[in-house]
Amino acid sequence: MNSTLTLPEAQSTVGALLREWRQRRRMSQLDLAGEADVSTRHLSFVESGRSLPSREMRMRLAEQLDVPLRERNTLLVAAGYAPLYRERALADPQLAAARRAVDLVLKGHEPYPALAVDRHWTMVAANAALAPLVAAADAGLLAPPVNVLRLSMHPRGLADSIDNWHEWRAHLLARLRRQVDVSGDATLAALLVELEAYPAPAHARNATRGEPDPVLVPLKMRTPHGQLSFFSTTTVFGTPVDITLSELAIEAFFPADDATARILRGLADARR
Repeated sequence: MNSTLTLPEAQSTVGALLREWRQRRRMSQLDLAGEADVSTRHLSFVESGRSLPSREMRMRLAEQLDVPLRERNTLLVAAGYAPLYRERALADPQLAAARRAVDLVLKGHEPYPALAVDRHWTMVAANAALAPLVAAADAGLLAPPVNVLRLSMHPRGLADSIDNWHEWRAHLLARLRRQVDVSGDATLAALLVELEAYPAPAHARNATRGEPDPVLVPLKMRTPHGQLSFFSTTTVFGTPVDITLSELAIEAFFPADDATARILRGLADARR
């Protein structure tokens, strides 16, 4: 048992953490008990600190609550167990196969832009098609580590080139709010406050907010090469047991019209 926590303290800490995650997932004790195949009475004792669940029970509850791997380690450490999931740098040799997979996906998506981000939206990799689209942003926002949400919405970033700024801003903020709600991540919460405070670019201040697209929210950008219109998809690793991989996502942008596709193919030809 961890010498820094007495048994009652560990019981109370673990119970409070599990209760917080259950409430965050908007599940009742009855719902969670049924999903995890435990009695409601036992779950109530665990959450109140009257009982300390076994390592296996803790992981079963965490699985049903879809607790992120990083926070599952927190549940284990709170009760004095060793962390179960490792966190390696993406450059770690043991993640070489995964890194190659990321690079293949990014390269294979060309001539269309794609990038990989971590849990805080820090860019960890990108393909060659992205650079021409962000070249007009302030150099400070392009210096590593690059936060792609900040780059997208900052007044000195891409905000001034986004024609449908109101719609794209609403889309990004809604997505980030969902992440904060699901994860409880303090860094993401602070990022949300920061992004919400950014002023509208000049071209959007008196613009009428457009009607939502009936299918997708596009990203419409004005560039020296012409207007580009994209829709995006997100790809994640399916069964990660490493924290870094579990928090990695690939954001891929596809042309939403033929004109965008032609421009991007032309830019790719010019790079050859």
